[in-house]
Amino acid sequence: MSDTFASGYMALDKEITLDELPIEGTIPTWLSGSLLRNGPAKFEVGPDKFRHWFDGFAMLHRFSFQHGRVSYANKFLQSTNYKVSLQEGRIALGGFATDPCKAIFKGSMTEMIPNANVSINKVADEFVAMTEVPMAVKFDPHTLETLGVTAYEDQLSGHHGSAHPHYDFASRASISYITEFARESQFKVFSIEDGTYGRKLIGAYLVQEPAYIHSFGLSEHYIIIAEFPYRVNPLKLLARDKPFIENYEWRPQEGAYFVVMNRQDGSVLGRFKTEAFFTFHHINAFEQDGALFVDLSAYPSPAVVNDIYLEQLRGNPQQVDSASRSMLRRYRIPLDASAPVTYEVLSEYGIELPTINYKRCNTHEYGVAYGVGSSKEHPEAVSNLLLRVDVRRRLTKIWSQEDCYPGEPVLVEVPGAQEEDDGVILSVVLNARKGNSFLLILDAHTFDEIGRAEVPHHIPFGFHGQFFRNVQ
Repeated sequence: MSDTFASGYMALDKEITLDELPIEGTIPTWLSGSLLRNGPAKFEVGPDKFRHWFDGFAMLHRFSFQHGRVSYANKFLQSTNYKVSLQEGRIALGGFATDPCKAIFKGSMTEMIPNANVSINKVADEFVAMTEVPMAVKFDPHTLETLGVTAYEDQLSGHHGSAHPHYDFASRASISYITEFARESQFKVFSIEDGTYGRKLIGAYLVQEPAYIHSFGLSEHYIIIAEFPYRVNPLKLLARDKPFIENYEWRPQEGAYFVVMNRQDGSVLGRFKTEAFFTFHHINAFEQDGALFVDLSAYPSPAVVNDIYLEQLRGNPQQVDSASRSMLRRYRIPLDASAPVTYEVLSEYGIELPTINYKRCNTHEYGVAYGVGSSKEHPEAVSNLLLRVDVRRRLTKIWSQEDCYPGEPVLVEVPGAQEEDDGVILSVVLNARKGNSFLLILDAHTFDEIGRAEVPHHIPFGFHGQFFRNVQ
């Protein structure tokens, strides 16, 4: 491994706008719009350092495509913690694993702008950056300027949410959830219709000790919540004695549950038990022959959370707990509970940051999943492979290049596409040998490289993004 690998976890302090990036290969002329991405990019202020990758200050990135050319811009999200920390010369507020989570549990949140460093979404017709704090941060997709927090016109309350809302193209509404921590905690599922700012409650249920949940599944008729035994005493969490995630306890003897909720009336169809596992990311869910199929990136335990503390990642990322390797699992849940929950593994490679052709395939049976993974020869905590998994034939294609570490793959359909993989894959890749990053473009079907656009500096490892055709 290159000695410069750790640059993926080092700060990028420079905000820059570049009208045109140098190209190697070709950029499809039909590719028009912008890839908007999010991720942590600053980990120290003065003498203070964030402890965990998930806590770094958010930076927005924009790669725009027009007439076979690519431009680039980046800008820090102007969160309250970012602005106050720079003013005071120290890290002012807590986070996921850095000091008690004062930013999440601080009295009035009406004027607080969270450090939304996880994902990019479009909710209620606004472009927003999101994290697990249940407040979305609006931004201008053209200039990347921070515009403030989305003001929801409702009384729905809670402390912890999802950075991965689903979008229902039929009803033109986003679907997500909030966990409210209290003596009697509640898990609440809601929707937001386009053009409105009111969250409508779909359903809710009480939970004594909430599980840590990062994402959820959606099928045609059901909402699927994977509750694994990584749980918290809500009163201890609200006491703020420890960083947020360090309040959670892994209790594998309790097993995991799939809670299946009806999308129409919010009723809970059932809680289906299986053996303990952990996940960050669902991939897809669909119904077939009286059963619910749920594909996700599964871990045997939440050891991965500890593997991605910054000291570990920067020091020796190869020395990670083997339990942190993920698997692309397909769970089968008999909706009549006539048989136990079972699963099969769809690829020999572990997968993370998984994506599909979302608009065409989400909630339905599908054929291809994309993601990142690690080679068996170098099982790093981060990825050195891009993966294309044919989930029907159980075949995996890979892209790799020595000392290169790709980020989340995003599929963009070619106009007039007939198949779900008619298009290209976009991925931001760190070239540790050269000390910079580039945007890689692959044929989504063959997985052959088409071209790349070089950025003059490194881009710290990020999380999630989306492609928008109407943004330049």
